[in-house]
Amino acid sequence: MPHYASYDAAELAYRVLGPRTGEGAARPPLLCLAGGPGRDAAYLGDLGGLDTHRTLVLPDSRGTGDSPPAADPIGYAFPRLAEDVEALRRHLGLERFALLAHDAAAATAQAYAAAHPERLTHLILVCPGARMQGELPQDAREIFESRADEPWWPDAYDAVQTLPDTTDLGEVRRLLLRAAPMAYGRWEEPQRAHAASEGEQLGPVPRAGFWQGVDEAARRAVLARLREVPCPVLVVTGNRDAVTGMRAGELVAESFPNGRVRPLPGVGHYPWVDEPDLFRSVVEEFLTGA
Repeated sequence: MPHYASYDAAELAYRVLGPRTGEGAARPPLLCLAGGPGRDAAYLGDLGGLDTHRTLVLPDSRGTGDSPPAADPIGYAFPRLAEDVEALRRHLGLERFALLAHDAAAATAQAYAAAHPERLTHLILVCPGARMQGELPQDAREIFESRADEPWWPDAYDAVQTLPDTTDLGEVRRLLLRAAPMAYGRWEEPQRAHAASEGEQLGPVPRAGFWQGVDEAARRAVLARLREVPCPVLVVTGNRDAVTGMRAGELVAESFPNGRVRPLPGVGHYPWVDEPDLFRSVVEEFLTGA
C-alpha cells in the first residue's frame, strides 16, 4: 500500500482503486473515509462499484489497517484525523476534491469542511450520526423494534442489551456479530460476509480516542463554521438503518447551507452492501450533476 507523511511526519497508509485509463481515470478522485470509529477502511470495499467510473482513495486512519498507531492519543480525535485528510490532499497534489465519509467519519469530514471549506467540491455523508449536532435521535431504536418479526431479531436484541457492559474484546466481537443484522436492510449472504469482518477490523484504542478532547465550545465552533461551507452536500440515509437511523442525517444536512438528504428504501447502515447499484447511481448523479 502507498503511504503519505502527515503533519507530524507519521507515515499513514491509503489504498487506491479505480480505472487506470479512460474517462474514469481522468476524473478527480473521490477520497473516502471509514467510520467505526476506528475501523479499517477495508470494510468500504469498492463502495458498490464506484471505482468503475472514478478513482477512489481510501486511507486507513491512525491505528487501523496498515497505518501505525498515534504517537500521542490525541491523534485519534476526529479534528486531528481531519488534518490527516489535509495532509493526504497535499500529498496527492489536489487543489480541490470530493470527500465521502461513512458513519462516525462524518464527524471527521465535518471538521475538515469547517477548517478547509475552500478545498471541497462535493461532500457526501453516508449514514451519519448527529453527535456533532448535539442530538441523539431515537428513530434508530424505533427502526430496530419495527423489525421484531424477523428471525434474527431476538438474538440481536439480546446482544445489543449485553454489549454496553462487556469489556472482554473477544466477547465484544462475538456480540457485534450477533447484533449485526440490525445494520443491514436484509440478512442474506452478502450482508453476512460483510458483517463477519467487523470484529477483527475494529481498533479499540482509536475507537476510544475518537471523541476525546472535543468540548462543547469546540463542537459549537465547528457547527458555526459549517454554515459557511459553500460546496453541495449530500447526506445518504437508509430507512432500515437501526444503527444511526434517518433523523440524524436530516439534522446533519440542515447544518449546511447547501445540504440535502437522500433516503434510500430497503437500505440499512451499509447502503453499498444492501443496494450497490442504487447507491452507486445516487453518488454518481450527485458528483456529476450537482
